[in-house]
Amino acid sequence: MAEPATPPVDARAPFSKWPILALLNPGEHTPWLIAAVLTGVVIGSLAMQWLEWPFWTAVAAVIVCLLVPSAIKWHADQRRYGATVMGLSFLLLTQGFHTVEHVAQWVQFHVLSWDKRAAVGLLSPANSEWVHFVWNWIVVIVVALLIWRGMRNVWAWLLLAWALAHTAEHTYMFVRYLQVLGNLSALGISDVTAQGMPGFFGRDGWLARNAEICGPLLASFPGLATANRIDVHFWWNVGEASLLLLAAHRYLSTALNYTRRAAGTAATNTPTLSEKA
Repeated sequence: MAEPATPPVDARAPFSKWPILALLNPGEHTPWLIAAVLTGVVIGSLAMQWLEWPFWTAVAAVIVCLLVPSAIKWHADQRRYGATVMGLSFLLLTQGFHTVEHVAQWVQFHVLSWDKRAAVGLLSPANSEWVHFVWNWIVVIVVALLIWRGMRNVWAWLLLAWALAHTAEHTYMFVRYLQVLGNLSALGISDVTAQGMPGFFGRDGWLARNAEICGPLLASFPGLATANRIDVHFWWNVGEASLLLLAAHRYLSTALNYTRRAAGTAATNTPTLSEKA
């Protein structure tokens, strides 16, 4: 008598109650991930010690080494779960690192008491207006595509609204940055940066400078009109990361379970060798 086919064992099963962990679990790619991290650490450490390169180059070396196993993992996610879940996996990892950067800046400024110009995170060259402008627009586009592809829940819509507002502020700052650079260039000044100007919110931001439009209460409201730029964008990213986690959890709770059920059904319906005989 033919024996029923055994459904494939999914290494992510222990994380079934936590679908984000199930998705991000590297599984069979773990050895490559560890090797990439160790390689990046060794290269970065040697560059810092022998070539006297700054710390951010070591961080960059680790990130570059992680690109290969990450790309392989995302390709596996696409084959196992589909393009939408793969895109969500990409966003969770990359936006997660972006949020870590802002947490690092916050710790450097508030806990380590570094100067604002020194509190630039782990990858200091990425703390520039054009990087923030481009990255936040990428986030908006990816979130919109995910919603279009099926990640529709209340948290996803709130995430899109938050990301749009966040990106609007970075767009405003980027435009001001270009304007100031143009003014400096017209004056023949090329050795002064316009990096780090305020946006809509925070100290010296649009809200604080336009009491006649928004009213004196909002123009002096604690936090909204008084916080420094590091704090403002720390909370922007904490809010965005929180909404992303909630939206992903809601969507993946259904998407991953559906994929597992489909895989189990396919395995059960696959004839065994004795049945074929």
